[in-house]
Amino acid sequence: MYFIGLMSGTSADGIDLALVRFTKHEHNDQATIELVASYFQSYQAELAQRIKSFYDSGNHEIDLAGSLDIELAHLFSKAIITFLQQKNIPADAITAIGNHGQTIRHRPSGEFPFTLQIGCSQTLACLTGINVVGQFRQKDIALGGQGAPLVPAFHQQLFNNAEIDVFFVNIGGIANISYLPKLKEKSVQGFDTGPGNALLDDWFVHCNPESKHCYDESGQWGSLGTVNQPLLAQLLSDPYFSVVAPKSTGREYFTFAWLEQQLSRFTESSAVSISAQDIQATLVALTANSITDEIKKLSQKAKVITCGGGVHNDSLMKQLANSLHEEGSQNRYDLVTASELGIDGDSLEAMAFAWLAYAHVNEIKSNMPSVTGASHHCVLGLSYSP
Repeated sequence: MYFIGLMSGTSADGIDLALVRFTKHEHNDQATIELVASYFQSYQAELAQRIKSFYDSGNHEIDLAGSLDIELAHLFSKAIITFLQQKNIPADAITAIGNHGQTIRHRPSGEFPFTLQIGCSQTLACLTGINVVGQFRQKDIALGGQGAPLVPAFHQQLFNNAEIDVFFVNIGGIANISYLPKLKEKSVQGFDTGPGNALLDDWFVHCNPESKHCYDESGQWGSLGTVNQPLLAQLLSDPYFSVVAPKSTGREYFTFAWLEQQLSRFTESSAVSISAQDIQATLVALTANSITDEIKKLSQKAKVITCGGGVHNDSLMKQLANSLHEEGSQNRYDLVTASELGIDGDSLEAMAFAWLAYAHVNEIKSNMPSVTGASHHCVLGLSYSP
């Protein structure tokens, strides 16, 4: 069975597609998972900015969000049709598309929790002629969960009964970890650790408006700075970092406005000047430390597998390694990238949504209450036919 996973992440840089083949095992719900091909279609800067504008609360007109919902579905369909044509694969060979969509608001806490993804699945089904499974997060939230992260269940499929603790660290706009205890000795855990690339990208673009990139390529610019420890301590004092899992967050929390408020507060309380590159280096440390602090709480010996856009930031990867391998520590961590294990780390999240669509079609319960806090397991997603 062939499924396509479609992901547009909080970095709003483009569309990730993964064509995945699932070969179901005869006597259980397990399946052999194979990435057949992947595809990436970048967004134009103007569209990316329109998406990001919804991360901040404001008086947005409903018709702007409604229009973008359909516009993204058209872009998703064009990417899928182009991808299938390039690979000479007919649409009827695809069982279903797993459409995550584009998150524009995620509010899992409060009196009336909700999450909102756009990129209309019904429109996508009609445009491609392929069944679509979408709206994966809503049922978990309805059952009292965070609705995120959803990928730990997929990570468990990849590393089932490992003989050592395994962490998947996905560094997108927001960073999240999946903790897979060795030999299933304990429950799987997973949660958002905090900002991944989001604030790094925001600060780089703010300071380098003429750059052809909307990110710090390989982390080179930030590598010229020095971590400001008092600022780092202030950033890490944000209440989110002390919340106990299950927890999730999003770009509507860690916004550029959040960073500006933090910098303003730091400037008012400190007589020391700080350069733009020092701020970038400190944001790298924020991402790295908020990840490694959580890993150290859960395990003292583990394989740590990194994936997502953050693995291409050399400064961030170096900071992660330094934080995990502190001198004098008895902890032992094997830090590797997914690609070093033969896994396409850039396609891993899209693969996860192909698997979630596969699980929906086969009525496999794919949420994990130990991760999200939902009251019980359930089949995630809604089906949309052409």
